[in-house]
Amino acid sequence: MIIDVFSDPICPWCYIGKRRLERALDQFGRTGDAAVRWRAFQLNPGMPPEGMARKAYLALKFGGDERASQIYEAIGEAGIGVGIPFAFEKIERTPNTIQSHRLIRHAARTGHDGDLVEALFRGYFLEGRDLSDDAILVDIAGECGMDAEDARRYLAGRDDDQEIRAEHDFAVSLNITGVPCFIVEGRYAVVGAQEPDAFGPVFDLVDEEARAAAGP
Repeated sequence: MIIDVFSDPICPWCYIGKRRLERALDQFGRTGDAAVRWRAFQLNPGMPPEGMARKAYLALKFGGDERASQIYEAIGEAGIGVGIPFAFEKIERTPNTIQSHRLIRHAARTGHDGDLVEALFRGYFLEGRDLSDDAILVDIAGECGMDAEDARRYLAGRDDDQEIRAEHDFAVSLNITGVPCFIVEGRYAVVGAQEPDAFGPVFDLVDEEARAAAGP
């Protein structure tokens, strides 16, 4: 069973959604037969390459700290429910995530993408690391078992840049306007950071189709 996950490393609901998907796979006994593929979606595709100060970003997006605090308080409570102790106060910059998405694509070639996605979420939301900084991305890659020098050379180039941008555009063409969005077997969508039970009916549909295809 293939699950394509459109997400962004700076989306807190994507981190929560990842945890809930993992719980769903465990709850329904699907951990061993599910292949998760991480797909690119940028919350801020127009962000400058160097990112911007977090305070300025929150002012633009939410109108200031007060409204942002209300929103992130609710997100923090949801995070506690899945074992994520969000530390939003540590985040000083909001990054452009094109390099992060490129690195995830590169990591998939060696099977490190799942570990890298987790490390990017953890680095940004728990440690406040600046994902606009290639040196930090290289460090995170090395921590995930990737070849750090290979990651450094890759990030210095432009491989997969257009493919990542096209993937984002494809998501938009599918009317995906927010993430996470989980596409199961290329046909069934679970939109948002749904609770684990939301995946059960979708998994059942996949099983029913498989039985029908196998015939009597």
